[in-house]
Amino acid sequence: MTQTFSLSATTLFGLEEILAEELKSLGAKNLRVQRRFVEFSGDQYIMYKANLWCRTAIRILKPIARFTLHEENDLYDEIQKIHWDQYITPQSTIAIDSYVRNSIFTHSLYVAQLTKDAIVDQMRDEKDCRPGVDLKDPDLRLNLHIQQNHVVASLDSSGDSLHKRGYRIQTNTVPLNEVLAAGILYLTGWDCNSSFIDPMCGSGTFLIEAAMMALGRIPGYYRSKFGFMRWLDYDAGLYHGIQDEAIKNERETLSFPIEGSDVNRKTFQIACKNIQNAGMEEYIQIQHKAFEETEPPPAPGVMVMNPPYGERQEVDQLREKYKRIGDVLKNRYKNYSAYVFTGNLQEAKHIGLKTSFRKELFNGSIDCRLLKYDMYTGSKKQ
Repeated sequence: MTQTFSLSATTLFGLEEILAEELKSLGAKNLRVQRRFVEFSGDQYIMYKANLWCRTAIRILKPIARFTLHEENDLYDEIQKIHWDQYITPQSTIAIDSYVRNSIFTHSLYVAQLTKDAIVDQMRDEKDCRPGVDLKDPDLRLNLHIQQNHVVASLDSSGDSLHKRGYRIQTNTVPLNEVLAAGILYLTGWDCNSSFIDPMCGSGTFLIEAAMMALGRIPGYYRSKFGFMRWLDYDAGLYHGIQDEAIKNERETLSFPIEGSDVNRKTFQIACKNIQNAGMEEYIQIQHKAFEETEPPPAPGVMVMNPPYGERQEVDQLREKYKRIGDVLKNRYKNYSAYVFTGNLQEAKHIGLKTSFRKELFNGSIDCRLLKYDMYTGSKKQ
């Protein structure tokens, strides 16, 4: 019997239920949806698979201790109670990520320093040698979450954030997070078997994530390392078995188009490079064109776009852009499900179409909405 343990997967606000469904499909048990994370249970196989397969997860954490603080010294004492030789050697390097909210502690850096001291002091006392600190590429990354003096200490099995797929070598000035892009695609309900278009494709994130989903390509396909690979109990055979099985089950061809375009030449060139780096040239067609010049592939299908929010455009220019979005959708996107993801809710009103779905999401710190427009031929009643 394999050992089952508690795990936690972090995500972005608004994507928690989607992540829970992803984890459930992988075999995770005892799922509990929280704000920006999902708790679940699984074994080493599930932990590896979640890192490779979850499109909407940011990190997969393995809690190893939970305790409550009454005074500052309690943190040092409780961290020292953990048997760190189960997880690291004196030659290992460590890094601590700390998050503090409504606690007796007010500075996360101080929490990280105190935690590091407790680990180092224990190893030095027991082994007469201390582990080092490597903030960029440690052998073990510890995640410390303190809320209302309740502490959860977790091992970070992902290492780098899982949104860093590895295919995007260049971005435009306001890139769309890969996890957010995948979550939006899930929210559209796209069946991965009909036309997909992004006529304001930016650096190509929606297009690449759509192609990966359609092919069944795992989001961890392009990554060469995860945090768990440097743990003392890493099972390379188990990991490569999961990876090989996933690659073997990919689709080889697509019978429907995935198309994108962008009016900005520099942005268009960035998208081309990212698509090439992802090895998706065979599956994605991209053009250097303005939205109003594009012709969508045959319906039915899904159109998703992330138009400018207004950081570098005058109000009148932006308003005209959003009006044109509405005009083009009405005239050219019959029988499409059209989705606009925007952080400018005021100008989005000028699209002039009735929404059938609205979802609150955040692009970084920007409060955004995913808006759906059902583009019927004739009236909806007909």
